[in-house]
Amino acid sequence: MKRVLGPILRHFVESGSLRVLWPDATTTVYQGAKPGPQVGVHLKNAAAVKSLVLNPGLAFGEAYMDGFLEPLDCTLYDLLHLLMLNAMNPSGHIAEQLSAALRYVRRGWIQFNSTSRSKQNVAHHYDLGNSLYALFLDKDWQYSCAYFPTGEETLDEAQEAKKHHIAAKLKLDRPGLEVLDIGCGWGGMALTLAKDYGARVTGITLSEEQLAFARQRAQDAGLAGQVSFELLDYRHLKRKFDRIVSVGMFEHVGVGHYKAFFETIRNALTPDGIALIHSIGRSDEPGTTNPWMNKYIFPGGYSPALSEVFSAVQQTGLWVTDCEILRLHYARTIAIWRERFAARRPEAVAMYDERFARMFEFYLAAAELAFRVQGHMNFQLQLSPSISAVPYTRDYMVDAERSKTGAN
Repeated sequence: MKRVLGPILRHFVESGSLRVLWPDATTTVYQGAKPGPQVGVHLKNAAAVKSLVLNPGLAFGEAYMDGFLEPLDCTLYDLLHLLMLNAMNPSGHIAEQLSAALRYVRRGWIQFNSTSRSKQNVAHHYDLGNSLYALFLDKDWQYSCAYFPTGEETLDEAQEAKKHHIAAKLKLDRPGLEVLDIGCGWGGMALTLAKDYGARVTGITLSEEQLAFARQRAQDAGLAGQVSFELLDYRHLKRKFDRIVSVGMFEHVGVGHYKAFFETIRNALTPDGIALIHSIGRSDEPGTTNPWMNKYIFPGGYSPALSEVFSAVQQTGLWVTDCEILRLHYARTIAIWRERFAARRPEAVAMYDERFARMFEFYLAAAELAFRVQGHMNFQLQLSPSISAVPYTRDYMVDAERSKTGAN
């Protein structure tokens, strides 16, 4: 298989340089014509070489997890940087291009996130144990893109800024507003909206671990009478709310469910209500989820193109009253998570094992690079059934945000 993978790599590497140490102890350098990272990789056995020929999108991560593939005189991040940068070239890896085409045809099934399947998908990642996430998250347990107004904020400061940035778009202009938080995580957003804005918040999640943790936080904060958390799928909502917020959940909805999701938003909002959806997206055309990421990290997950999102919204009668694109904010967020996880990696090994720690560090490195070199970004979509639910201009957002953060 070396004789097959070699020509593929020669064609694949257009930017930077890749030095390969093969299982037979020979070395080959693949030099691209364009500037890029100078990295190396050690392929330790024939099985790793074969898998990289047949299904590289899945096999690379698995080979790293199993110790059959190691970065050579570089970091894992550096090696992934070169590979993900070159994967954006039209030539690419022919087997991965064919695999991506097949995944696109099958993506309706891959992302068929029924109620029961959605709960299984959530448990796969979010019920790994709170001790794992304590290794790298901020003090408020925000597991989504932070907001860096200047780029110099700490993680805690940026996550706090993110919550107030979103709250400003919700137009929480009076106490007592009924707010729904879809995909409430560990409860940080709901608690902030209640404590700082006087809202009455209902958070819903499919993660049993997050649910118990969020309920305890509300109790400890003395907000149990103002904030409640429920184990509930968004499709089972029966109430009306003045405001709806959803942060980092839309990526788990699935393309076949977009219209139903936005219909749920419309039906759950009061006539002059406002919703704010914060999600990962992609700046190019519709695509698919990397097979390794789908198998090991976010089964059923997908970062949509804006064209897919707007197409679904326009079928529901909702107004898009504002849309903001956050480009490198998540790259910076994940970079900090990577640093924090690396500093406490031995604890992750002790909780799980070496293979798990390799999986998680691979995930964080690949996720950061998706935002740096592969067109991923975050979007914040403000929606309302009413054309007049928000003022003519965005000034009210800026004023509300500054009143809480003190920013100039």
